[in-house]
Amino acid sequence: MNQGDLLANRDGVHAAVQGRRAGPTGVRAPTVARNSRNGEGAKGAQEGGDVTDRKREQQPAAVSRETKQAGEIRARWAWVEPSIWTERMLTALEEGVKGGKWFSLMDKVDALANLRAAFEEVKANGGAAGVDHQTVEMFERHLEQNLEKLSQSLKDGSYRPQAVRRVWIPKLGSAEKRPLGIPTVRDRVVQAALRHVLEPIFERDFAEQSYGFRPNRGCKDALRRVDHLLTAGYTWVVDADLKGYFDTIPHDQLLERVREKVSDGRVIELLEAYLTQKVMETAKSWTPEAGTPQGAVISPLLSNLYLNPLDQGMAQQGSEMVRYADDFVMLCRSPAEAEAVLEQVRQWAEQAGLRLHPVKTRIVDATQRGGFDFLGYHFERGMKWPREKSLRKFKDTIRAKTRRTQGHSLKEIIADVNRTLRGWFEYFKHSHRSTFRPLDAWVRMRLRSILRQRRGQPGRERRSDHHRWPKAFFTKQGFNPLGNLYAWECYLRQPRTG
Repeated sequence: MNQGDLLANRDGVHAAVQGRRAGPTGVRAPTVARNSRNGEGAKGAQEGGDVTDRKREQQPAAVSRETKQAGEIRARWAWVEPSIWTERMLTALEEGVKGGKWFSLMDKVDALANLRAAFEEVKANGGAAGVDHQTVEMFERHLEQNLEKLSQSLKDGSYRPQAVRRVWIPKLGSAEKRPLGIPTVRDRVVQAALRHVLEPIFERDFAEQSYGFRPNRGCKDALRRVDHLLTAGYTWVVDADLKGYFDTIPHDQLLERVREKVSDGRVIELLEAYLTQKVMETAKSWTPEAGTPQGAVISPLLSNLYLNPLDQGMAQQGSEMVRYADDFVMLCRSPAEAEAVLEQVRQWAEQAGLRLHPVKTRIVDATQRGGFDFLGYHFERGMKWPREKSLRKFKDTIRAKTRRTQGHSLKEIIADVNRTLRGWFEYFKHSHRSTFRPLDAWVRMRLRSILRQRRGQPGRERRSDHHRWPKAFFTKQGFNPLGNLYAWECYLRQPRTG
């Protein structure tokens, strides 16, 4: 389908579509014929006796089929921005456009309805101000004026992204820090609008084994897949690590991936402008020559796009790969297969201008001690539990809530701790049962230390404190330990009869 055809008939019901091919789902939209001269209610439609009667009987069925199919397509793409992706656009998406490339997309990026929806996403995500010191709240005070100005600048080509403010944030469970780029609010809005347009185009052909930053997918889906493969005997694991992935993606090769499906030169130019945005950190600034800025709205989509050929190649040869962003594992049945797969990944990475970390990339027998880490869990000998970094992060969070100089009442502190426990357990509830009791004891120790401080007794808990403040005492104060959450989860998993 030509994009030009999409604008020729906006009713999206009776327009005939030429040159279609089935999309990956194998669904084809039926073509509904219509007499160009005799519309509904015209004189000719009331003549012809039995022929007209048969047409009247058949037409509602045809419309019903098309309407039903349109609803099915919409349901499959329920997450897309509806102001852009109408039924006709979605049909073109599923069936494929002429030449496999999309043209004239910039008018959809700069549409006011799209920019409004993009701002709502930016507002929901919050975030700090960029180099212009404009917060989300400040942008919203003159929202329509700001959006109209953005739309016009995108239309006339005067829009230029501002520099990205770089800050350093702690790494999970580590004393190290990692860089985070903070674009301005206006740039985040445009990036979100651009993602609304591009994401469905690329998402259509992303591989099944990719789970990171994709609609209706997440960490838990990836973890379930790893569990399934380990149980099925794929216990030789290639634990791969791309060294500095987000900072080393070659811009020219990345843009070439985009051009495989997008031929709108203005969209390409906009993407290139984001890739080469200046980065400002205190008194210095520079222009990146590679990579996608971490923290940018468009970066997750671009990072998935660049690794998609690796995903597809592994899938085509039957290798079992599970990837979440730049974190991925290959699960194999034998050490020889694992060695071969690792070599293939290494060769692909070199051709793509990337590099596997020489120390962190390794082959592991998951049936033996040692195991491997993936998405916060440690897998080993048929079990899994939180990895060391996850436990350190958990304890750091609890420490911040249970300082001995904490001025709140014990019940308030416990209520705050309970919220952390519930959230943490929701992700790690599939850990081995031995995980939770030691952590509960550690949390109680922190609470007893607060009580000791308030009694003028410095230092950590003593054995006598267990008698003074037993488990039942904290239960009365509202403490809901991980052990209780786990017991309730086990109860819910029990099969029900009757």
